Amino acid sequence: MSGSWEHSNLCEMLEDKGQMTPDLSIQVTPSPDQVLEIVLENVLCFLTSRHDRNAASLVCKSWYRAEALTRSELFIGNCYSVSPQRVTQRFRQVKSMSIKGKPRFSDFSLLPRNWGAYFAPWLVSMVDVYRGLERVYLKRMCVTDDDLAFLAHYFPTLKDIVLVCCEGFGTSGLAFVASECRNIRVLDLIDCDVSDDEEDWISCFPDYPTSLESLTFDCVASPINFEALERLVIRSPSLRKLGLNEYITIGQLYSLMVRAPQLTHLGTGSFSPLEIVAHGEQEPDYASAFAACKSLVCLSGFKEIVPDYLTALNPVCANLVTLNFSYANINAEQLKSVIHCCVKLKSLWVLDSVTDEGLQAVAATCKDLLEIRVFPTDAAEDADGPVTEVGLLAISVGCRKLQSVLYFCQRMTNAAVIAMSNNCPDLEVFRLCIIGIHRPDPITGEAMDEGFGAIVKNCKKLTRLAVSGLLTDKAFNYIGRYGKLLRTLSVAFAGNSDLGLRYVLEGCPVLQKLEIRDSPFGDLALHAGLHHYYNMRFLWMSSCKVTQKACEQIARQLPRLVLEVISRDEDKVETSEYVETLYMYRSLEGPRADAPRFVRIL
Repeated sequence: MSGSWEHSNLCEMLEDKGQMTPDLSIQVTPSPDQVLEIVLENVLCFLTSRHDRNAASLVCKSWYRAEALTRSELFIGNCYSVSPQRVTQRFRQVKSMSIKGKPRFSDFSLLPRNWGAYFAPWLVSMVDVYRGLERVYLKRMCVTDDDLAFLAHYFPTLKDIVLVCCEGFGTSGLAFVASECRNIRVLDLIDCDVSDDEEDWISCFPDYPTSLESLTFDCVASPINFEALERLVIRSPSLRKLGLNEYITIGQLYSLMVRAPQLTHLGTGSFSPLEIVAHGEQEPDYASAFAACKSLVCLSGFKEIVPDYLTALNPVCANLVTLNFSYANINAEQLKSVIHCCVKLKSLWVLDSVTDEGLQAVAATCKDLLEIRVFPTDAAEDADGPVTEVGLLAISVGCRKLQSVLYFCQRMTNAAVIAMSNNCPDLEVFRLCIIGIHRPDPITGEAMDEGFGAIVKNCKKLTRLAVSGLLTDKAFNYIGRYGKLLRTLSVAFAGNSDLGLRYVLEGCPVLQKLEIRDSPFGDLALHAGLHHYYNMRFLWMSSCKVTQKACEQIARQLPRLVLEVISRDEDKVETSEYVETLYMYRSLEGPRADAPRFVRIL
């Protein structure tokens, strides 16, 4: 490159930064640090992966500063790992904020409800710095109506709000969002606990045409003003995603679909009529409404399904990419009436009511399937298991492109799991949940060690694993030896000594999240991870054999870790020799100030 080209382009960059006058007759010689930071800022704009940006920020101070100045999307994996003040001081140009709160095991009632993860402190810090904020994503956070009112009022550019597994708010808070967020584009409420304040929040959206592209409220367990919803859909021409709750009947669904044929993602609501149609009365042509939605690729909902209406889906089945029947208690024949046309399907969620026969039908048709989740209709240990190793084997043979599996069952064999590992080597996620404690291979009577060992050995891309059933330390030896890319490991009712966990902690170099419940691991196992805990996001151990003394030793040896000893009784401080629950995570700030009485921070 010529020197004049370099000088010209450098001048242009300096002009953009306001550090040089446009008059090129005035020669300005920037310092080397200025040149480096300007170049870096222009290059770093092309880095979109947060992992790449994190790595870039560690190179040197100049890279650290430049990366902070150009980061527009921020992800906080644990709301207590860093203070809101530290975040807003470093990152000044954030447009999108994602924050996760409670650990995942809180979904299974293993954490008292008022443990923490409050959104309010983040709002207070963000309001003066991120006035141009456009997107908020919160998962397992405590969000109040006041928080939503504050968010809606003080962030006028806000376009996207996504709340997943959040609690603490109700329809009053949603009314603030609907009325104040004039530029709202996405309002998605997913698996949230939303209280019914008897507020007609749907009517609070402005009367003029909206920018709505996605509206999901299937978790709102209260009636909706349907007339207001219908008017909202009509004046939202950009709406592509609509998730309805169980109070929307199939007749109302028909009315909405007729008015929004442009939908690509649809949550159907109840998928049943309000009452039995009188004899001789003409029902709407539901199939024609689906046929008119030519862009529809994702279907979910079916909260109170009447299987007789499943035939209405036939016009769109051939184009479906995602089908979520996780609320639909349908049998194998009813699933087959839909699935036989779903040749493009990539993601399928079903209840185990479809039985092995239904899964065999899936395997015969859905050759491009990437993800399957099979949930239990009845999670009781003594329940009859409708799906078994037969269904898993069929899926592995027929759907060889699989990348993610979640499978609840009452029984499983090593042979079926080994076949899965051989037939689906591209698996990145494998979560096998054998309902019942310490269940062996029902055919051989052996532990499930070889099955899970084959998964970690043959699936080279595996990053997430959940194990269950009768497992010995041998299974954990396999995990430590072969799980080199494993980032998340969930263990329930498994293992037979501290050696098992030691294999994992010493053998899995990139492990980030380790969740353990009801397993025999104790103090020696806990100490085996001293070299690695600073690199992990968290460790959760509940109903194990870890003592208070061992936790105190870890706290002294690793002062930048926060160790929370949690009692499941909200009125009790944990004082017994063995801890009920240990939640350990890294933090730049030290112990949090909002811990409730039942949490003892070491």
